[in-house]
Amino acid sequence: MDIRNKVAIVTGGASGIGRAIAQRFAADGARAVVVADLNLERAQAVAAEINGLAVRCDVSLEADIQALVATTRQHYGQVDAYISNAGILGRMGGLDLEDALWDKMWQIHSMAHLWAARAVVPEMVARGEGYFLVTASAAGLLTIVESPAYAVTKHAAVAFAEWLRIAYGRKGVLVSALCPQSVQTDMVTGDGGSAGHDGIIAPEAVAQEVVATMQSEKFLVLPHPEVAQYYRNKGQDYERWIGGLQKMYARHADGG
Repeated sequence: MDIRNKVAIVTGGASGIGRAIAQRFAADGARAVVVADLNLERAQAVAAEINGLAVRCDVSLEADIQALVATTRQHYGQVDAYISNAGILGRMGGLDLEDALWDKMWQIHSMAHLWAARAVVPEMVARGEGYFLVTASAAGLLTIVESPAYAVTKHAAVAFAEWLRIAYGRKGVLVSALCPQSVQTDMVTGDGGSAGHDGIIAPEAVAQEVVATMQSEKFLVLPHPEVAQYYRNKGQDYERWIGGLQKMYARHADGG
């Protein structure tokens, strides 16, 4: 898909990857970009930069997502591209991570994608064209040793995006899963932990890869190209891969 003259929604659009994608879409000629975020003030600042529309949205609530889509349609008539990008990290930990954090991650990293798809995919199918991007993580293809809650819910995000592509890819809806390692956002501190193994990249580099993948109509968006080889290694020798991650766990999560 070419974003020119298209209407796009970007959740988590007030900062980090979302902000970079919103800015890139506007620069590339999108007809309208809706910047959705829990932090309305920051969303308004981004929207002002790109002549877009800011909408407060808590993606852990289906009603908020429905309202976001309805507002977009009221202003611009339709939704051509939905970038389901909002995410949280929370504290690092293991079996001790509280159920409330697990629940919040399920809502934001998994259910939010489903709720958004319910709101926009039927419209896209009816037109025979649309784009839906799920921001997952390399943690969704591989894992992240510092947080089982993050790893599990990001795996779910990849799985849902995969299913959506299978179910609707021949009905005109392009679906991609964005799976970066460490990106320089508010969620990253220090050296990026295990996700920073191959370096921390700028959000603008991620936005560039998103645009390139949209145009090539591929499924995986891999701003860190090393992830593709790691994923192949995992499939080719799962036991060896787990052994290597056990060593990484000892370095990054177990204090070893």
